[in-house]
Amino acid sequence: MTEKPVMDSVLENNCSDLVPHERSGHTAALEENLLYVWGGYRSVAGANVSLPNDEIWVYDLEQGVWKLFNMTGEVPPKMSGSCGCSLNRHMYIFGGCDNMGQTDEMYCVSLTDGKNTWRKIKNAIGSAPSPREKLSCWVHKGRIIYFGGYGEKPPEEFSSSNENFILDDASWVEVIIWGWNNELHIFDPMHATWSEPQIHGRPPGPRAAHASAMLGCRGYICGGIVKETRMSDIHCLDLESWTWSQIIPVSTTPESRSWHTLTAVSDSSLFLFGGLSVDRKPMSDGWLFDAETKKWREVEHPFKDKPRLWHTACVGKDSDVIVFGGSCDYILDNLTGHCNDVLISQMQPYPLFRICEDYIAKNVKNHEVLMNQLPLLPSRLLAPIQRKMSFYRPSTKQSS
Repeated sequence: MTEKPVMDSVLENNCSDLVPHERSGHTAALEENLLYVWGGYRSVAGANVSLPNDEIWVYDLEQGVWKLFNMTGEVPPKMSGSCGCSLNRHMYIFGGCDNMGQTDEMYCVSLTDGKNTWRKIKNAIGSAPSPREKLSCWVHKGRIIYFGGYGEKPPEEFSSSNENFILDDASWVEVIIWGWNNELHIFDPMHATWSEPQIHGRPPGPRAAHASAMLGCRGYICGGIVKETRMSDIHCLDLESWTWSQIIPVSTTPESRSWHTLTAVSDSSLFLFGGLSVDRKPMSDGWLFDAETKKWREVEHPFKDKPRLWHTACVGKDSDVIVFGGSCDYILDNLTGHCNDVLISQMQPYPLFRICEDYIAKNVKNHEVLMNQLPLLPSRLLAPIQRKMSFYRPSTKQSS
């Protein structure tokens, strides 16, 4: 039996005349009220086509409008399955799969300097992870910690007794092998160094297409796939002691899945959304996990008719969960199910100021008293309301 979410107010918005193409396997990062989207792929005439690599799409969450930025510099190749994050107002992407296979390269771009210039991370100290895709990461104390993924290794590094790498039997060739891993790698952007921590406890098994999120100084891993097995387990890594622990929930757990998202929505709770089920069905259910009580509970939400897999989810203002893109069909069976809408879920009660701001922005055009009094507001209050008014205007044109 499902329970009601913390709050019922949830928004769906894509009111720009200019919108990005539908896509899956992209990366996204949120900086203030701006959602930055790069990469991924879509379907054209029944074939998968990588999205342009010299573009970043930016969605203004206050105005509900998209902007397109043409990028220069050391532009990454066209990729899907890269791992992206935001750190010190820069977007970092690592790994992914292009036309040549998986990559072990890293790129970054400032999100605030207005130059729109990519930079490739070169001459880093230490050993970078082997080429991989469908991995995840956490950001902690100015460093990026990468976990897992699917990718390649030279045969001399493979051992059947190695619990950190599971071989994909269908991918063996003479000079390279592919498989799933559970490795941890740390990148320090300040010093351009790679390192591997000495871990304690029992780590999660190798996997890809899993979900991860942070609560305080702890990183969480949930679900994913290895070989043909999808999982529902949840693990925690203490990023101070580098100690792994598996969490055994004391309640009903979500169905096993891959290509889902996990988002921190409070100091102690994580929100799981969507993914691909064991029987390869796109999912639209939402679950909250309480890290203190170790309990899962399913929550009702308005997007039950919008299944998503290989989408992105970022936490926004007041703990809103911002979902963009992904596929609403099993991507290996149906090549037409990619999406480009923005789903914004309210997960916590809003402050009184935001409630008032939203009410005015929604109703001012049809409310004579509000319309007459709006110009009397101080500029610091008037400006955000005017921006938000455009967010609530009716949708017009969608991308082709």
